[in-house]
Parts: sequence; structure tokens; C-alpha cells
Amino acid sequence: MIKPQRRIIGQLECIVVDGGSAPKNFVVVCHGYGANHEDLAPLSLEWISLLGDQSIDYRFIFPNAPHSLADLGMPFGRAWWPINMARLAEMVQASAFDELHQHEPPGIDSARSALSELISQAVAELGCEDGSYGLGGFSQGAMLSMDVALRGEVVPPSVLLQFSGTMICQDAWSAVVGDRLKQTSVFQSHGTLDPILPFSSAECVKEMLKDSEVKVEFHSFDGPHTIDTESISKSGMMLKDLRAL
Repeated sequence: MIKPQRRIIGQLECIVVDGGSAPKNFVVVCHGYGANHEDLAPLSLEWISLLGDQSIDYRFIFPNAPHSLADLGMPFGRAWWPINMARLAEMVQASAFDELHQHEPPGIDSARSALSELISQAVAELGCEDGSYGLGGFSQGAMLSMDVALRGEVVPPSVLLQFSGTMICQDAWSAVVGDRLKQTSVFQSHGTLDPILPFSSAECVKEMLKDSEVKVEFHSFDGPHTIDTESISKSGMMLKDLRAL
């Protein structure tokens, strides 16, 4: 029986799920704004099922974002950095995508540092090769995982998962993406009916990756701001690549 552990890794509280008694690599998955580490932890069971016998080599880590949203009426909600949701809605409604794409959120530097520290500690604990890990997230967690892959003080991941993310920090990301992700496979998914983070902005991320000759699989689906079933299965198949490293 698989039993999740609760641990602090680096600065962050985490839910940790091991597929076997001696995992050799790991996958870090970051939740979105307003959720917490409980939200995406069930993905580990889906992926363990998909990976079958190979799952014994995998550790899944779900960190809790550092900022509480209790003062905003979400007692269990967390955030990687504060978001002005009203302003975000205004930008989307006005199609002010350039402003959205160039935006560098206050607090992203400290979030990137905390997640990079977690990754470094996980690498050291498992003794795995640099880069032989997976990283990803949903919504704000997708933005953070992309930022860590591109600007973090860690070797970029072998597999990067982007569920319903968007383009931010465009100039900074575009300047380094080709060099940083040359050994990375990216899975990106987005709902065409997403009312929160526009589908067109996800396409902007896809084009940035393709223009830099990064290996990317883009999955679109008729749905809102969520992770669909096919995204889970497709990303699980991509995670099999970690075992070969």
C-alpha cells in the first residue's frame, strides 16, 4: 500500500509519494494559485498506475506554496506569489496580452529560489544524476516550474510538465530557453475554453519553445482551466523517459 509522507524539503512543506522502497529519480509538481499541495497529490497514484512496474524507481514531490491566502477568504489556499486577480481579469478581457506576457511578478525570485533549493536537496538525497528529474505544475505552478527550468540555480529537468500555464517574463525566458532546455522534453496542455489564462498565451509559450528547437508536445482540449484525463496519461508516458537516464 502506497502511503504518502509529509516532509519539509528545503524551505517547503511537501507531500512525498514513493512508488517503491528505493526510488532513483523524482518528479516535483507545483499546485496553482488558491490551492495547496493536497490538490495535485492524487496525480502520483495515476502516474504510478500508468508506469506499472517502472514506478518503483519514482518519487513524487508536491510542495506547498509559501504564502497563505487565509486573509483573502481562502483558509487552505496558498500562493507562490501574490496575484491581483482583478487586474489579471482586466488584462484578459482587454486582450492586453503583451502586458501579461512581459509581467515579472513580485515574489517570483524568492519562489524560484525556494523551489530550486528543494530540487537540489532531492537530487542530493537520492543521489541521482543532475537533470534526471521531472518538474512541472498547474497554472501558477506551471509558470514557476518554467521559470525554475529557465532561471533556477539547478540543472534543468529532463521532463518539464506545463498544465494550463501562460507566458510571463517573456524577454528573460526567451533569452535563455534554447540553451537551458536543449536536453529537456516539454509536455504542455491547455483548454481552448480557459477563461482565466488564455489559450492564445499558451500558444505563445509553445511557439517560444519551438522557435528555440525545444522538444515540445502540445495537447489542446475542449475545456476550461483544468487538467484533463488525456493530459495525465500523456504526461505519465513522458515520465517514463526519466527511468532511462
